[in-house]
Amino acid sequence: MEPEPRGAGAATLLLQRMADGDQTAAQDLLALLYAELHGLAERAMAGRRNETLQPTALVNEACLKLLGSGAQEWASRAHFLGVASKAMRSILVDYARKRGAAKRGGQREQLPVEALLELYERETPDLVELDDALSRLFEQDEQLGRIVELRFFGGLSVEEAARVLGVSVPTIVRGWHVARLWLQRELGG
Repeated sequence: MEPEPRGAGAATLLLQRMADGDQTAAQDLLALLYAELHGLAERAMAGRRNETLQPTALVNEACLKLLGSGAQEWASRAHFLGVASKAMRSILVDYARKRGAAKRGGQREQLPVEALLELYERETPDLVELDDALSRLFEQDEQLGRIVELRFFGGLSVEEAARVLGVSVPTIVRGWHVARLWLQRELGG
């Protein structure tokens, strides 16, 4: 197993302390990884317009979800960040679904078809559509789904994703390529 990046050894020690029941270890871990978690949140939210959820709030919600769920055993910093990325994905998709439900129930201005097509062409992929496609990918190939989750939502490097999944770097590179092509096809280009 490869050594963790600089400073990551401290994260692993804190994760071990958490597993041993040390109540202060979680706070120390968050202090150590906060900037990295915030970066993950910013990348996960990149290109989203009019989000009511900000990266800081996303990090806070993800941390509450992770640390409030009882005793967890994370093997390493990369494993923790991978689980955090999954929590962030879940939170972002929940917000997108709620926002979509609110739009369907409210009064909306009618736009001509040309304006709708122009708007559609400018949009980034819809998170709900992406989540649905990712769920289908998980059904077909769970490892490819995890690779997308770790790389896209988690912002993990190829090496970090390989450590989390316990596979080689070339396996992640190939899987990432295949998964991106599959998602492009599923999302219409």
